[in-house]
Amino acid sequence: MNNLCVAHRGFSSIAPENTMAAFLLAMEQPEVQWMELDVQLSRDGVPVVIHDFTLNRTTNGKGLVRETDWSDLQQLDAGSWKGKAYKGERVPALIEVLDRCCGKVRLNIELKTQGNMYPGLPAAVIHEVRKRHMQHDVVITSFEPTALVEVKKLAPEFKTGLIIDARPGDLAAVLRQMNCSFLSIGYTNVDKSLMREMRNEGIQVMAWTVDDKTIMKRLAAIDPELMLCTNRPDVWEQAFQETSSRFFRP
Repeated sequence: MNNLCVAHRGFSSIAPENTMAAFLLAMEQPEVQWMELDVQLSRDGVPVVIHDFTLNRTTNGKGLVRETDWSDLQQLDAGSWKGKAYKGERVPALIEVLDRCCGKVRLNIELKTQGNMYPGLPAAVIHEVRKRHMQHDVVITSFEPTALVEVKKLAPEFKTGLIIDARPGDLAAVLRQMNCSFLSIGYTNVDKSLMREMRNEGIQVMAWTVDDKTIMKRLAAIDPELMLCTNRPDVWEQAFQETSSRFFRP
């Protein structure tokens, strides 16, 4: 089992998702070579790391992320919902995560947007990544095709990837048209034929979000190049150890 382990929003089964606590904990795990995170814009244009369009679920704030200034976002508690040990965790700015990860772990940066919600988001993310010369250590992904097209228009050197939870018949053609070289797909859609088709197209594939050890092993058996995105890097490690021991038993 050589499949790359991608920590989904950091080590989010233990620490509060998309916080520095979750990212730092994930980076302590030797099996984690990639992390996935979500980026939106504050009202004053700061790229911030948070999944939901509203603040309600993962912070003690209310309202929309895009209607809140960065100075106000910094005051929010983004950790207490997960447990007392994480009280005071903040919503991080993208620059904080990039600075801590540079040279240590690669990043799948999801542009969290719909339609024209964040017209300046692709440019803002590109700017911060380029400033740190991390273009080849990240992939920019999104459910929103127009955001990915904008990334390639502004920064052709960036790798981009479509996020889907389906298996359309024209998938290869769609990715080719968008100039995507990465596919982030719900794990139930993954089989040998998909992996064969994507390999022929030069597309790297990541399956999300897999927390069950048996399913991890099944997916790993389909293709060793399939990346596995998980909230549970510890379960990935268990699957890896059990698979390795089967092949290397004395």
